[in-house]
Amino acid sequence: MSTEFKLHPLKGARGPRDTLARPLRDLRISVMDRCNFRCPYCMPKTQFHDHYRFLNSHERLSFEEIVRLARLCAGLGVSKIRLTGGEPLLRAGLADLVGDLTLIPGVEDIALTTNGVLLAQHAVDLQANGLKRVTVSLDSLDPAVFARMSGGFAQLEAVLRGIDAAIDAGLAPVKINAVIERGLNEHTALELVEHFRGRPVIVRFIEFMDVGNRNDWSRDKVVPSRELMERIAARWPIHPLAENYRGEVAKRWAFDDGAGEIGFISSVTQPFCGACSRARLSSEGVFYTCLFASQGLDLRTALRGGAADEDLQALIRDAWLQRTDRYSEQRDALRSREDGASKIEMYYIGG
Repeated sequence: MSTEFKLHPLKGARGPRDTLARPLRDLRISVMDRCNFRCPYCMPKTQFHDHYRFLNSHERLSFEEIVRLARLCAGLGVSKIRLTGGEPLLRAGLADLVGDLTLIPGVEDIALTTNGVLLAQHAVDLQANGLKRVTVSLDSLDPAVFARMSGGFAQLEAVLRGIDAAIDAGLAPVKINAVIERGLNEHTALELVEHFRGRPVIVRFIEFMDVGNRNDWSRDKVVPSRELMERIAARWPIHPLAENYRGEVAKRWAFDDGAGEIGFISSVTQPFCGACSRARLSSEGVFYTCLFASQGLDLRTALRGGAADEDLQALIRDAWLQRTDRYSEQRDALRSREDGASKIEMYYIGG
C-alpha cells in the first residue's frame, strides 16, 4: 500500500480520558454497511429490503483512509482493533487491510466479527496477514430458528464450515456470539453449548439490546443472562473466571469438567458502561463514542478535505474528551424521553 505518511503514533500524543476517566483503548471499524443476512435484531428484512439504498463504494472509506485514521487513534491509546460490518467479508481484499493494520505501532490485537458464511474461503489468508481472533455471530443451531433469525438467508452449514476453517487456520479459540430473544431462540441455547463444548470455541450469550430504532425491542423480550446461566449450570456445573482485561464485556465462566468456557454479555441487566473504552468508526467515516449514540463526528469530510494528521487527531481527541455516554446505565430514563432522538443503526457500526 502506498501512503504519504509514516505508520507510527504521533510524537507527544497523550491518551485522552473522557468525562468519566475512561481511556480510549478499543476501536471497532465497520468496513461494509451491506450484509448477506437480515437478522431481525440488526437489519430486519421489512426495513432493509431489496430496494434499500446502501452506501456506494466511493462513500465508504478506502483502506488507505481506514489505516490513516486507525494510526491516529493508536497515537491516542488504541491497542485493539476489531473489523466489523454489516458483513465485513463482503469487502474485497479484507486480508490486505488486516496486513496494513498490523504495521501500526501500538496495535497489539486485530480481530474480526463475521456471520461466518464466507469465512471458510478467507480464514487462512486472514490469519496469514495477521488476524489474531475471530468472532462468529450464530444465534441457533436449529435450522428453522436459524433461518428465521437470519431473515430467511439461512446457510447454517456454511457457517459451521467457516468455524472449522478458522480453527484449522489457527484462529482459535473462536468466539460464538448468540443474541438470545425471549420466545424466539432461548430454547436452543443449551444446544449451542452442547455442540461446542470440548472444542476450541467459546460460546457467548448476548442479551437482546435496543440497538438502533428498527428491531422492535422491548424489555419483556430480554432473557437475563442469570436465567441462562442457571439453566446451563444445572446441566454442566460451571465456575466464574477472572476477566482477561479491564473493561472486558463478557463475564467468563468455565466448565468444572475442563471442557472449556462460556460467556455472558449483559448490557441490559448488568450494564458495564463504567469501564467502556470502545469507540466505533462507521464505513462512511463517522466516529461514534457509543454503540447507542444518536450522532457522531464526521471524519470523512475533513479527511478528504485535506486535513493534516494533527488536525484529524485533535478532532478525535476532543470527541473522546467530551464523551459522557453511559446509555445502558440510563436506558429507562433515556427511552422515556420525548425528544425523538434516534440511535445509529447497528449495521453501520457493528456490535
